[in-house]
Amino acid sequence: MIQEEKIRLINFIAEALREDMGDGDHTSLATIPSEKQGEAQLIIKEAGILAGLEEAQTVFEVVDRDVAVRLLKSDGEAVKTGDIVLLAHGRIHSLLLAERLLLNIMQRMSGIATATHRIMEILSGTRTKVLDTRKTTPLLRFLEKKAVLLGGGTNHRFGLYDMILIKDNHVDYAGGIRQAIEKANHYRETQGRNIEIEIEVRNLNELQEVLDTGHVERIMFDNFTPELVREAVTRVNGRYITEASGGITTAQVRQYAEAGVDYLSIGALTHSVKSLDMSLKAKIID
Repeated sequence: MIQEEKIRLINFIAEALREDMGDGDHTSLATIPSEKQGEAQLIIKEAGILAGLEEAQTVFEVVDRDVAVRLLKSDGEAVKTGDIVLLAHGRIHSLLLAERLLLNIMQRMSGIATATHRIMEILSGTRTKVLDTRKTTPLLRFLEKKAVLLGGGTNHRFGLYDMILIKDNHVDYAGGIRQAIEKANHYRETQGRNIEIEIEVRNLNELQEVLDTGHVERIMFDNFTPELVREAVTRVNGRYITEASGGITTAQVRQYAEAGVDYLSIGALTHSVKSLDMSLKAKIID
């Protein structure tokens, strides 16, 4: 993990702990001696792809640097029910304080990684890759997009700043496809921004207008059927990177891939994924 990412993670963890703890974990303070030592095991309760171990270790570091953590698995590794992936030893108060935040992060990230991996398995043998979107939990995008990578997917733009993505509203507000593309290129040139331009099209007529205008790097087919995607890919004929988007389900991904599109963007990877079940179980040390 690079230093900038580490600082972002530490700041996030510190804020999340403040939200959870307030003026103290009164349950632990009331029931357990403050220096009592214990152990905890992170146990998998559902098969999937593991993600968030690095973040879990950092949670313990922020809570209490004296907690000893031993990782038994690696991020991106397949796990099954009953697997123990992490052992922690230290003050019980610290273990309990870390528990919920650690699980929230790991369950969410592992759920995303697992869903991504399942789609990549369906796409096996094709050249199509799966993309995430900006439909992420506010302030958790850096974790959710990392989970997509761990599941074998590909990150799309991280935010509004690292690509020009002209969508239907931009086209309508700009006065049309040609106008939007021309303005985007003028902006890129005058501002000295070395970023890609992608444009969304809603039908084959709009696609043809993009092809006649040119000066983009990617074309997104929005809410196209697999049959329309096949026709669109044929018309593009390798001149631009292609992407299909819009309500694509797991049951449909193979059809879209076989239509020849380069990327499938699937917002459901991050906006409605099921978390992977796991728990942190305590063991008292006499």
